[in-house]
Amino acid sequence: MSRYKEFLKNFEKSVLSAKRAIEEIELIAVSKRKTPLDILTVLQEGHLSYGENQLQEVKKKWPELRLQYKNTKLHFIGSAQSKKIVDIVTNCDVIHTLDREKIIDIISQMDSLKIKDKTFFIQVNTGNEVQKSGVKLEQTEALIQKCKNNNLNIDGLMCLPPESEAPDKHFATLQS
Repeated sequence: MSRYKEFLKNFEKSVLSAKRAIEEIELIAVSKRKTPLDILTVLQEGHLSYGENQLQEVKKKWPELRLQYKNTKLHFIGSAQSKKIVDIVTNCDVIHTLDREKIIDIISQMDSLKIKDKTFFIQVNTGNEVQKSGVKLEQTEALIQKCKNNNLNIDGLMCLPPESEAPDKHFATLQS
């Protein structure tokens, strides 16, 4: 059994023990710092959803892989710099890190055909950590409204809880 298949088996057990439905979870394989050959091995086993956190990695690895595997879904999971956001949106299907108005302004000026099938998540800094990006919790509603006003497809909120705290509290904060 391959490492990927073994991982899937353990993942499915964990999902069931958490009393969750496997269909409601999208497993994203983070492929940062992996070679195209490493990624190809997992693609060949049927996994189609990948995350990258650097634009140069996206541009270096994925154009050829996506020619071979047209159904892949590429997630950008890194901090989105304003000078790179057009390339990020052009090359990725899902952007997990909308965190400020300037980024939304740039995206909203793009050709609407380029963004109509894109999905976005707003990154919220629930721990108010200065070293992390993300919109402050109290500014989240205003950023959501700005996205709606600019016809951006917001799929949800995401956060990176502080390492020293239980993540449950932060995920519950996002739900409220």
